[in-house]
Amino acid sequence: MSQTVDRALSILPLLAQGPADLGQVAERLGVHKSTALRLLRTLHEHGLVYRQQDQRYRLGARLFALAQEAVENLDVREIAHPHLVELNESCGHTVHLAVYEEQEVLYIDKVESRYPVRMYSRIGKPVAITVAAVAKLLLADLSEPERRAVAEKLDYPMYTSRSTPNAGAFLKELTVVREQGWATDLGGHEESINCVGAPVRGADGRVVAAMSVSAPNVVVTAEELLTLLPLVRRTADSISREYSGTTRPRKA
Repeated sequence: MSQTVDRALSILPLLAQGPADLGQVAERLGVHKSTALRLLRTLHEHGLVYRQQDQRYRLGARLFALAQEAVENLDVREIAHPHLVELNESCGHTVHLAVYEEQEVLYIDKVESRYPVRMYSRIGKPVAITVAAVAKLLLADLSEPERRAVAEKLDYPMYTSRSTPNAGAFLKELTVVREQGWATDLGGHEESINCVGAPVRGADGRVVAAMSVSAPNVVVTAEELLTLLPLVRRTADSISREYSGTTRPRKA
């Protein structure tokens, strides 16, 4: 990266801390005021910084618009898929990715198990929101009032004896999930199916998706499945870093 570009880009995190005048920018960059002014003018021309009436500079509206556009065009499924495939190849079990949209938790990606016993989940199909690990992860990230409002509107079908029975129990479990950063479904939807999941987070730390590994008891016990939790969490963290732009994308 050229020195000029490097210096210009160094101005942006400085102004992210608050408005600064020409002298402060020059001092932080370690350059003469004339050099700092030239850089600021270039950034101003592109709408990335704005000069206030008090002659201090702040981040420009164009920068926020670009950031918002980038976020809107991010495809978490596209970013996550190679990681999900890698996890599937490592453990052999079914891997899901889900999001929360319009009061439903939906599967948006699935990598099938290598074992003959398959799960009947489908991409685009809503999950059992009161028991699924991915649902717990997504709802646990909501604010307390939002969690309570959602929980009180839900029905609580008893799919199995381990299903969540009511809103109080569900809210209690969401609090635990929020604190520990992972979730399980151990026979809550189907007696013979167990699942462990972890959240995918954006740059602001909010949960944007949730991923999980599921397997039937005939293939692996619940205890054995739980030993995969560190691997599941590492995979979710890798997706989070790539999605939030804190690491370089994977090579094709």
